[in-house]
Amino acid sequence: MHTASRFLCTIITAACTTHAVAETEKADPPIEATIRKQAEKLDAFVTSRLARDFLKAAKHLPEQTPRIVYRNEDKSEYWSEHAVQQLPADQRDKLEKLELPQRFYYTTRFGTPMAYCRAIDLAAGAGFTSVEGIRILDFGYGGIGHLRTLASLGADVTGVEVYAILPALYDNPGDRGLIQGPNGKTGHLSLVQGRWPGEFNARSSVGSGFDLFMSKNTLKNGYVNPEKEVDPRMLIDLGVPPEQFARAVHAVLNPGGLFVIYNLCPPPNEEGKDYIPWADGRCPWSKDLLKSIGFEIVAFDVVDNDKARQMGKLLGWDDRDPPMDVDNTLFSMYTILRKPN
Repeated sequence: MHTASRFLCTIITAACTTHAVAETEKADPPIEATIRKQAEKLDAFVTSRLARDFLKAAKHLPEQTPRIVYRNEDKSEYWSEHAVQQLPADQRDKLEKLELPQRFYYTTRFGTPMAYCRAIDLAAGAGFTSVEGIRILDFGYGGIGHLRTLASLGADVTGVEVYAILPALYDNPGDRGLIQGPNGKTGHLSLVQGRWPGEFNARSSVGSGFDLFMSKNTLKNGYVNPEKEVDPRMLIDLGVPPEQFARAVHAVLNPGGLFVIYNLCPPPNEEGKDYIPWADGRCPWSKDLLKSIGFEIVAFDVVDNDKARQMGKLLGWDDRDPPMDVDNTLFSMYTILRKPN
């Protein structure tokens, strides 16, 4: 997610380096087992063959072990265990060691990768019957699980993020590159760190020629065009003006390519209380602007609350600690755009 509002460095320290969390991790089932159970429950929920293939492939995500990363004092840079050994000894001695629990590999701070099944179902409904041989770009991917699953179905997948810990977390052999799927299909997974398209390195690493550009819980109107003045750390820094970003998405898509925005949101606060940017899940751009750029509007700001709540219950969000009141506090909207042939 392209925002500093999550205050992730502080949260990660509290959540991943204490003995209490380590003991909880021992008691929890491996995250891969949880993902398999979630995929089974979601099979009857999704409506497309593509989404069912996604859930089936997710059952084969490889088991991971706890990971160790290191970070500098101002929490701006992270290193994997391998990378830190390449640093001078005096620099290594100043780094803080973080012990990340086993489940962090697939959930990070943003939850199960199985919550992507609805966005994939929507892409399938707009014309994608298979991802084999197609190129996918996920903006603000947040975690590797769904990317690896799509790659295992034969896709060439690129994830873009500014969440600084992820390159260090996903730095072991086999985390990226060629991904072998359960049915013999082979895809490819690339991860790009930086603000796309504003930063040259991110822009050049991403390239172009994508068939599907997707973003979940990142491109929200409240993050990009907040209705009230808020702490900038609560917003998404796209790195470029919003219109320039939308034009960049259009430019990197192949003719016929889709742009899918899928957002899950809490309810907005009552009038007179603090404004919650992440509660406004509308598309950040108007229909007129998107049409002027060259997009065809397939679906725009469609309310998807019922489906989101069904998914949330199947994922156990109403049974966690503390529980979520799924029926009253979970909302969803999606927008689907196409670059005409």
